[in-house]
Amino acid sequence: MKKKLLIPSMMDDHMPFFCRALASKDYQPILLTQRERVVDAALRFSHNDMCYPFHLALGQYLTALDSGDYDPEGTALLMFSAGDACRGSNFTWLVRKALEAAGYGGVEALTFNVKGVEKEAQLPITLSMAWKALFGLLYGDMLMLLTHQTRPYEKTPGQTNACREKWTDRLCRDLETGKGLTIRRMKGNFSAMAADFATISRTGEKKKQVALVGELYTKYCALGNWDMVDFLEGEGAEVMVNGFSWYILYYASSQIARTRGPLRWVWQGLSRWVASLQAHMVRTLRDHGFHSLDPLPEFQTQAARQVSLELRVADGWLMGAELAAYAAAGCTRVLAMQPFGCLPNHICGRGRYAALTRRFPGVRVVSVDLDSSGTPAQVYNRVKLLTEG
Repeated sequence: MKKKLLIPSMMDDHMPFFCRALASKDYQPILLTQRERVVDAALRFSHNDMCYPFHLALGQYLTALDSGDYDPEGTALLMFSAGDACRGSNFTWLVRKALEAAGYGGVEALTFNVKGVEKEAQLPITLSMAWKALFGLLYGDMLMLLTHQTRPYEKTPGQTNACREKWTDRLCRDLETGKGLTIRRMKGNFSAMAADFATISRTGEKKKQVALVGELYTKYCALGNWDMVDFLEGEGAEVMVNGFSWYILYYASSQIARTRGPLRWVWQGLSRWVASLQAHMVRTLRDHGFHSLDPLPEFQTQAARQVSLELRVADGWLMGAELAAYAAAGCTRVLAMQPFGCLPNHICGRGRYAALTRRFPGVRVVSVDLDSSGTPAQVYNRVKLLTEG
């Protein structure tokens, strides 16, 4: 009998695809959507100085289990981890500790990482699952970029979200059935998606552009960033968020590809191939009138002129590089969001912002922390420094 595999909502545009990719004969992935009182649930069994994404994930696990909808003996949890110096590498152990204290000691807590952290508790990954995850990675990027660049300008409210939902459902069915998962089909879907979004009628007005950079959870998840994209669009802005594939390729080039032995060459070859698919996605976007930061190889070359590529912990040099790339592209408003107490983000990200703004006169950066003791109103008031004036 399959176990229910509970997965926290870390990335709004990508997780529906990744959940389909991780389905197996042993586990049925379920994407958690709980939002109410998840932090309160987490704080009952964890210290308040843990990073905000941990509180959100733990809170979603606990509220799901407390709902009575899941048999603890037939349920497992999945925690994603970079496997580096980020505290996220300890999250699975902390989840188990909290589960024991909450009376759910029989619930299995698995980890997903490629660093071999807690090998005995790693979710088994097959080639089929990895292949589907590749499609989910690039499909999620494509839909996120198209949505953010279309929705602020739509003449008919709701049309962009409907288009995104249509494509999400269609592509999720492909992942569930395993049909049509060829590179040729992927590239064809890129063109079809871009063409579909390009047909949505626009108002023609010019919006303020606000680039969103920072930690993954606070950048890609509405729960993690307190619905920041909706807030900014409500303030009359177009939100620019770089795709998740840039992080994956950054991670591969900065950490995995630096390993020793034959495995290093395998990862480097795979990275170059995925980068070629990313480059095709970027060309397709631009061919249909949309925009994107450069593919990772060119992006990394440009980044080396602005930040040290030796900043490799967690999101590392990627955060400063994204700020510099947006500034070079003419975006003068940048919102940096990170969890309170996240040392990699504060050192590699916030620690570079002042120097970068001196290199790009006229660029304004507002940096905000998100944590369990704050409120959206506090953050929104600071963000208004970007949207007003």
